Amino acid sequence: MRDHYTETLSMKFDIASWILIGMAMLLVLVFHLLPALLAGLLVYQLIHILTPHIERKFPGPRAKLIAIALLTIITVSLLSLAGAGLVAFFRSESGSITVLLAKMAQIIEDSRKILPVWILERLPSDAIAFKEEATIWLRTHANQLQVVGKEAGRITAHIIIGMIVGGMIALRDALNDDQYQPFARALVQRAWLFGDAFKRVVFAQVRIASINALFTGVYLAIILPMFGIELPLVKTLIAITFVAGLIPVVGNLISNTVIVVVSLSQSLGVAIGSLLYLIVIHKLEYFLNARIVGGQIRANAWELLITMLVMEAIFGLAGIVAAPIYYAYIKSELRIRNLI
Repeated sequence: MRDHYTETLSMKFDIASWILIGMAMLLVLVFHLLPALLAGLLVYQLIHILTPHIERKFPGPRAKLIAIALLTIITVSLLSLAGAGLVAFFRSESGSITVLLAKMAQIIEDSRKILPVWILERLPSDAIAFKEEATIWLRTHANQLQVVGKEAGRITAHIIIGMIVGGMIALRDALNDDQYQPFARALVQRAWLFGDAFKRVVFAQVRIASINALFTGVYLAIILPMFGIELPLVKTLIAITFVAGLIPVVGNLISNTVIVVVSLSQSLGVAIGSLLYLIVIHKLEYFLNARIVGGQIRANAWELLITMLVMEAIFGLAGIVAAPIYYAYIKSELRIRNLI
């Protein structure tokens, strides 16, 4: 009788913790706190991964405290510098997104004479029309493109705060082994599963994006120059390939479109060659995705794509980014209860 009561009470704690984390996942998207959440999880997971190495070298409690605190400061500082460096690159003359968009508009204008009629019917009439349509799109999606304009400062603050909080939690977890009460233990389990889902999805996607950027870089910086073909803004194209590749499925479409359009600056043949090469790369990437990401969360590409489409329709760009992590977490909860 007592065991049945304890089991029933434990189930109530689990249900309450599921409701709370479900509300938290929703509110993160509603109040645009996803950058802070991702930054905090990234710092937490990095410190959590590195902590065992620290513990072996600094066995004493005081030495361990100082070492992990320094590790937290270094991790947050390096991530902040990396983010600032990436932003500075895309704003620089050599990597400017504005320059790239202007170049693409001019390429489309100059390529109208060599493109088939069925393609021309789907393109803006000239460079000015291209810029006007781009401006209209930006205005329409201004609330989604939060990194533009006045939102940039707020998001930067959220990211920094998120990294600091993630570091503080990692430091506390590394130095304490608290005996949680039943409800707190249920919440900690939910948080652990969500953090594990983040680690499996994001770290796997970083590996895939790196491989994708590497192969793209080989093509743009080595293979094409061997044939006397020099594309403009190669560094920017490689950087966009990596950053966009962090978004499953959709990111490839973005980077591929940019590369093919820029390839038109040479000839239609080069553009077709670029498209074929990218198709081959992404066929390979689909196998990698199925092996790395799909293997990590036991999900097929079509599952992730459907989830991303639904999340994008509800929450916009933030939904696309959050979809794989949320989906991996939900599958983890179902799997540990043998429901799937």
